[in-house]
Formats: sequence, structure tokens, C-alpha cells
Amino acid sequence: MPSTDRQRHLPLPYRADASITFAAIRHLPAAILLDSGSGTADAGRFDIMAAAPDPDRSASLGPCPDARQVAQFFDRLNAIHRDVACTQAHDTFDLPFRGGLMGYLGYDAGLPLHGLRAPREDASQTALPAGQVGYYRWAIVQDHRHQTSALVADDSVPDAELRDILHRVNRAQQPCAPFELLSTFSSNLQAADYAEAFRAVNGYLHAGDCYQVNLAQRFRAAYRGDPFSAYRALRPLAAAAFAGYLDIDSNRALLCLSPERFISLSGRDVSTQPIKGTRPRSTDPLRDREIARELQGSSKDLAENLMIVDLLRNDLGRNCDTGSIRVESLFALHSYPTVHHLVSTISGRLQQGRTAIDLLRDSFPGGSITGAPKRRSMQIIAELEPDAREAYCGSLFYLCNSGRMDSNITIRTLVARNDTLLCWAGGGLVADSRCSDEYQETFDKVGPFLRSLEAGSQSKVPH
Repeated sequence: MPSTDRQRHLPLPYRADASITFAAIRHLPAAILLDSGSGTADAGRFDIMAAAPDPDRSASLGPCPDARQVAQFFDRLNAIHRDVACTQAHDTFDLPFRGGLMGYLGYDAGLPLHGLRAPREDASQTALPAGQVGYYRWAIVQDHRHQTSALVADDSVPDAELRDILHRVNRAQQPCAPFELLSTFSSNLQAADYAEAFRAVNGYLHAGDCYQVNLAQRFRAAYRGDPFSAYRALRPLAAAAFAGYLDIDSNRALLCLSPERFISLSGRDVSTQPIKGTRPRSTDPLRDREIARELQGSSKDLAENLMIVDLLRNDLGRNCDTGSIRVESLFALHSYPTVHHLVSTISGRLQQGRTAIDLLRDSFPGGSITGAPKRRSMQIIAELEPDAREAYCGSLFYLCNSGRMDSNITIRTLVARNDTLLCWAGGGLVADSRCSDEYQETFDKVGPFLRSLEAGSQSKVPH
């Protein structure tokens, strides 16, 4: 078998749709897919999928963790990574991941980092862990630029296990079980409730208590069937480079269709790309271009974006060399099938002696989904949002043994748990925000996904 730096590299059939290959392994324990959407640019070039992590090298954080538990969780991740880290910065095959840590951090994992805690009533058996990360000894990595796919594994993986994976991937694919909604989506904030919360935020903003607060509502529907079928149905609507799917257990799953990178690390080069500023797209090309120009010229959206850029510069500065923080681009227009976004890019250089886990922890949760200043905004979110965010506004990430890391912000994200499907949407409120516009923006962001699921189940939804 070909190998490099304690590794084996086995070619596999390339499939532009990663979900086809992932379907072959997803019934193995803790299967995870990091799905780039078949792009060829760096952000959308690779898909990574894996399963059956090492049970002795894992970390899980229960719902409603306290500060001590969160500190122990991140210490555990640092310890696992130190134990498996290799000195070679890249391999012959130029793959971003060839064994290492993968998993997610929920927004609630970040609350104790800022002196807060999730509501106790959310600490139920159905709630997702606040964090779940495993050490994966093998992975399937697809490169859309070169249209290649390979199984990579370290020497601890028995040959029999590799043969089983190859057999699963190469055999004829079985269709996924069906999925259907049993009700339409309902929100935990009706228009009047949202307006009341908006007025409270507006009061804090005009009192100088904060500069921006991200206020979200949560949608809920009953379902039956396989959540992965729902993910596959929604994936074409997203065209997102930071999507992913994770089976937590037989009753719970995470479906993420995120367009937003949180933090990436390659060598010591750090980058983050916050999204602030959103408009729905039009099917009329002329109107669509006009909407994009309006977004790029919106003083409110530009100011909102700039506030988060400043916040993230400070967050990165906690672990980057003094003077290394740079704003590489401001307010770049990124267009997706359903929305236009403004995206900025900030870079830095990781200090010697600091780790990828330190960088992730000290910047978490992402400022684009809290507001500024971060701690005060999170306090206001905890006061006004009626339910915990759980996995929403957290992060899916990988950290390769080589030290390379990439992560997303889990927006455009659904949680399936015990026959209930949850989906959140929010937006940043600033002093000149208008309630009706901000409320509508939450629907612009996830409405196409919710309507698609409802339409697919329309004939079976009770009226």
C-alpha cells in the first residue's frame, strides 16, 4: 500500500456529490461529513468524511456545561492533539486532513468562556452535547480541483478495517430512507415577540451598552424518517463551502449548510472571514444586480460588518503575534443561490507556543453571531432569546495531525433530535436597524430551506 509519514493513501472513485460516498459509511459510529459543495476554489475544494473515531481519544461536553467543564474539555483537546501531532507540515498528496480531530462546538460551549451559562431547562436528555470531538484515524478526502478521491489512514488502522471501508464505498449504493415533515415550521418568536425583543435591544444600543447584538429566532417542526435525506434535499439550495453533516447518535443529527468560515490555520497563518450584510436574491437578473449594488452601498450593513471586523481583530490578537493582524479585504460581495452576503477577511500569524485549540477557544463563539462587545451582547442574547442556541452559531471543525485547521460558523443549521427538527436564523441589530427589515432578514436566510422541506412533505402534512 502507498504510504507517507506513517500513512496509507488508497485511491477511490471520485464523486462530485460527496453525500453519495458518505452514505456508504454514515452508519458507522460518529460518522461526519465536512462538505465543500463541489467547488474548486480553496474554500470549496475538499470534502472530508470519516467515521469510527478512537474511543480512547475523544471529548464530549454535556448540555449546560460550567466553566470548569469547558476548561477541562479544551485541555483534553489540546492533550489529544499533542499526543498525535506529527512534525511534517504537509504530505505528498497535498491533502488538508489525513487523520486528527473532527467534531463540533455548540454555541452553549462558549457561554462559560464569557461568564454565562445556558438555561437549565435545556439540559435534557434530548439536547445535543455542547461539544463532541473525536480522533479519526482514517478519512476519505475528495479534491474537486483535481477530481480525485482517496482513503487516507495511519498505521494503527488494521488492514481488515480498511478493506471494509473500501468495500462499502465501492459497492452499489443503497437509497437513503425517506424523510417527511409532520407539521409546518413554527417560531418561538412571533412578530410581536420579536418586536418586543427588538425594542429591548434598541434600548441597550441607544444607551451605549453595546454596539451590535445578534438576535435570533428558532423554528420547529415534527418529522419522521432519515435526517440525512433532508440534508441531501437541501444541499443544492445552499452552494455553501462550509456545509456538514454529523450523526450524533441514532436519534440526533446535525445538518449544516453554512457559507461562513470561522478560523483557518495553515502553518502559523491564521484567517477568519466574517459575514455581515445579507440581501435575498431575485430571479430577475437586472433586479438581482441592483440588490447586490444596494447591499454594497448600504451604510448600515457596512458599519455592521466593520464592527465585527474590529472585534475579530481583537479576538485573533489574543493568540497572534503583535503587529501581525491584517484586514485583507473589506465588504467583498459573495453571492449564493438564495442570498447575497458581504464578507471581510482578517489574517494574522499564530504566536510560537500557542495551539490551534487555543486559537479556537479564545475566539469562540464567533463575533459575527454575537455582536459587540461580545460578552455584553451574549448577556443580552441570553436575556431575550427564549431557547438555547445549542449547536447553532457554534462551529464544525477539523484539526489535522499536521496542525492544519479549518472551521465554520454553524449558521443555516438544523438540529434533528427525537423526531423534532429545529432551525435558527438571526441578524445583527445596530442603532439604525429597522425592526421589519431585521425580522424579514431571518426569513430570507433560512426561508428557502424551510419552504423546500415543507413543500416536499406537503401532501402528507396534516392541515
